[in-house]
Amino acid sequence: MKENERHLGMTHMNMDHDMKGMDHSQMSHHDMAGMAMGPGHDHQDMSNMDMSHMDMDMGDGHMMHMGNLKRKFWVSLILTIPVILMPPMMGMTLPFQWIFPGSDWVVAILGTVLFIYGGAPFFSGAKAEIQMKRPAMMTLISMGVGVAYIYSIYAVIANNLFHVTPTVNNFFWELSTLIVIMLLGHWIEMNTVMNAGSAVEALGKLLPQDAHVVDNQGNTTDVQLSDLQVGQTVAIRAGEQVPADALILDGSSDINESLVTGESKAIRKTIGDRVIGGSVNGTGTITAKVTGTGDSGYLAQVMKLIKDAQNSKSKSENLADRVAGWLFYAALFAGILAFIVWLTVADLAVALPVAVAVFVIACPHALGLAVPLVVSRSTALAAQNGLLIRNRNAMEQVKKIKFALMDKTGTLTMGEFKVNHLVSFDAQHSEDDVLSLMASLEKGSSHPLATGILTAAKGKDLTFAAATDTRQETGMGQFGTIADTTYGVVSVNYLDQHHLDYDHEQFTKFAAEGNSISYLVAGDAVLGLVAQGDQIKPAAATLVASLKQQGITPVMLTGDNQETATKVAASVGIDDVQARLLPEDKERLVQQYQKDGKVLFIGDGVNDAPSLARADIGTAIGSGTDVAIESADIILVSSDPADVIQFLDLARATHRKMTENLWWGAGYNLIAIPLAAGVLAPIGFLLNPMAGAVVMSLSTIIVAINAMTLKIKTVA
Repeated sequence: MKENERHLGMTHMNMDHDMKGMDHSQMSHHDMAGMAMGPGHDHQDMSNMDMSHMDMDMGDGHMMHMGNLKRKFWVSLILTIPVILMPPMMGMTLPFQWIFPGSDWVVAILGTVLFIYGGAPFFSGAKAEIQMKRPAMMTLISMGVGVAYIYSIYAVIANNLFHVTPTVNNFFWELSTLIVIMLLGHWIEMNTVMNAGSAVEALGKLLPQDAHVVDNQGNTTDVQLSDLQVGQTVAIRAGEQVPADALILDGSSDINESLVTGESKAIRKTIGDRVIGGSVNGTGTITAKVTGTGDSGYLAQVMKLIKDAQNSKSKSENLADRVAGWLFYAALFAGILAFIVWLTVADLAVALPVAVAVFVIACPHALGLAVPLVVSRSTALAAQNGLLIRNRNAMEQVKKIKFALMDKTGTLTMGEFKVNHLVSFDAQHSEDDVLSLMASLEKGSSHPLATGILTAAKGKDLTFAAATDTRQETGMGQFGTIADTTYGVVSVNYLDQHHLDYDHEQFTKFAAEGNSISYLVAGDAVLGLVAQGDQIKPAAATLVASLKQQGITPVMLTGDNQETATKVAASVGIDDVQARLLPEDKERLVQQYQKDGKVLFIGDGVNDAPSLARADIGTAIGSGTDVAIESADIILVSSDPADVIQFLDLARATHRKMTENLWWGAGYNLIAIPLAAGVLAPIGFLLNPMAGAVVMSLSTIIVAINAMTLKIKTVA
């Protein structure tokens, strides 16, 4: 939550029980990628997951088992080796080829098995595309495979039974390599899920077998992780793994969250802080209340995030399908036209091989790998660098981004407040009384401002009074009753709205120092104030400078006071500042800026949820497990603003590689189809299918190499 937005009416959102907008009990096995993580399943279940048992979409709505896909690829590859070695390759006899009496029939049998077994998923996908009247990649592949098989069987029969002259060349070599390469492309696409989830798998394996549950009498009992429930209290000893997402009730320790957030430095956690299941406890012993297990825990959310991202087709993938659709019609037209023309100027013996060559050469070998290879590389790089990409289409919006709207607290600043000024305005209340009353109202809150007040009160060993009827009032602040008197911890907005008198010069002075100011009120009386300072994140200025270099205008939107916002903005290089905003004000401003260009919004994913959802690219800084998951397109797990720069660079590089690969993949077909049809026949050139196959292989290799050169820049 952001400073003063809480005072301005945003209710505290407790991540221990409020998983806003996500009903995990309704997740299907598809939602969790076949991982069997329904209610009651814990993190330990995930450590035993077989990632090979995922499903993939083999055409519109047709699912294929990941294990079957992998098996189909290897079986097809093994069958392809003798197909390549035995027959004359496209009419050419090479030194390493193995030819013996009956080898053509052996190849025909192997080719038939390949056609039926390896080609089955493509035929199924093509059927779905045709039924939807949208021929695309599967239809183009099926046409090439089908024509190659039928003509090759004809060639074997014609050569071996009827002994025709000249010998008819078969296309079993082309058929087998096409099937293997296409299966490889889809396998690579599925491996993206496993690559992206590798860190999460490692985390799951580190989870302990049991947890130390503490009852109301303080007795400790070890229970299996599968029996651990939300709301139970657990003891986490030094050196142990945290068994589940939890809220610290007692004790403090340095927690290593490197496998979860990518942050190598241990993080100091104390009462009121949250710990993530799978992180490693340091030297201290802590007692914590379980807030998430199984499908409601952080690990489950990340796994769902990865599955959702993998299932969402990007625009580039859709473009690849559209290109394949265009090529299908182009090849169909060119093949039929070539057949008619050559039948007219020559005879059937010439026309039929030319038409078949057109259909076979049109097969999208490189095109089928163009996008999956880049997506695989990009997703793996993102996961390795703490970038969780929920919506891949967001990456393709980056090149159009004109404004970067960002929150202040927790995004540009650390969100760790320290009390710099404590003032009492009432003779009957000392400064310690003011601090004690404010801490009593804020007890139990994890809000950054509340944490600063509580830390200061504990540092002075102040006693906390029993506050009843504590509540958050919209547009007001934090209120509660202590000793029959209603007190409130409010912002300056509350004082202005209720026309309460306060020292404006004093406020301006403290705010100009970069402080966020909270007032203690009782009825119409302003009893005192606390001014707290926050630290700017080291990478904030680097982020702003990088945005400007890329032609993106940075804008700060914050609920804090204007003076503090201006000071922070100036220190990081932001000129456009909008302060004292409600969450709905931020969303309105996002829409306003969108009238002039695409908007990237950067926030913490809690109070900023409406803006994250509204923006063209919503980027959540932080490893929150609730609203960020549902609202943002991109999650920056390590909470480092520099990761925004990495995301922008990776998105641009990914789009560039996809475009290059699509041109390489489609370019081969655009050139090869007319050449195979014989457009240069008048000058004596007719593309030999063998030459076409070689060019195809070269195009595929170029596409693969180009994808693997994708890298992510490291921000110093």
